[in-house]
Amino acid sequence: MLTEQYLDNIDNILQKIEEADAIIVGGAAGMSAAAGYNWYLNDANFQKYFSAFAEEYGIDSIFGGFYYKFRTEEERWAYLATLINFVADVPIGQPYKDLYEIIHDKNYYILTTNQDTQFLQMFPEEKVSAIQGNWTYLQCGSPCHDDIYPYAEQAKDLCNHIVGTKIPSNLVPKCPVCGGKMELWVRSFVFLEGSKFRDEHRKYREFLLENHEKKVLFLELGVGQMTPMFIKEPFWNMTYSWSDAYYITINPKDALLPHQLKDKGLAVHENIAPVLQDVLNEQRKRKQDAV
Repeated sequence: MLTEQYLDNIDNILQKIEEADAIIVGGAAGMSAAAGYNWYLNDANFQKYFSAFAEEYGIDSIFGGFYYKFRTEEERWAYLATLINFVADVPIGQPYKDLYEIIHDKNYYILTTNQDTQFLQMFPEEKVSAIQGNWTYLQCGSPCHDDIYPYAEQAKDLCNHIVGTKIPSNLVPKCPVCGGKMELWVRSFVFLEGSKFRDEHRKYREFLLENHEKKVLFLELGVGQMTPMFIKEPFWNMTYSWSDAYYITINPKDALLPHQLKDKGLAVHENIAPVLQDVLNEQRKRKQDAV
């Protein structure tokens, strides 16, 4: 049974969305977890796509495999091709669809640390800044040059050549410029902060500059405490310093509201998926009642 507090939160979230002149969404791993894609668990998705690697190496999660020290490049790229194919192959999660329907006709922008492309598959690219990279792109491991390369289609084909947990040596990706190792274009010690990375930040900064004097809603979805410097702390600072800003965080574990924002924010300690679904249902109801 839904509590009065929960229903009040749904009303408040929808009211702030409807009142806002601009909405800035910050989405992180908790958003994808709410969609059923948890990178830290040995769940059904992990078993479906990565069972061979789990059996061979004792890997127990997607991230566990990404950081695993494989003996050979042939084994490592068999895993990475499977990972890229998983990201490109799985359906868009329902929370992403619900969020789109809730805000698509508003003036909004999305900042995300997610690398799984779920936001990019659901929202226009010009409305999204993926500031920690993208699992479906490759870069030179050195890196010797500034380009990044889409690799989803190649990874799908590469998966057809996996034997056991290896690919043939001649299919290991090589840099087209220096002939060296390729890496996924995601946050790491060799992450390429080149023109694409700078463009992601440019888009976001321009939206902030265009809207900072308006009634702004910062909507934080699934941001934990692993990297608070990218979304959580900047959202707090801007909400505090901007005269007409408001902050909402939805997270079952890490919905934190600083004391300084007690009159300018709302922390909702609930699972993201049902909250967005209930906000959307209430939004639909109000539109229908207004007809």
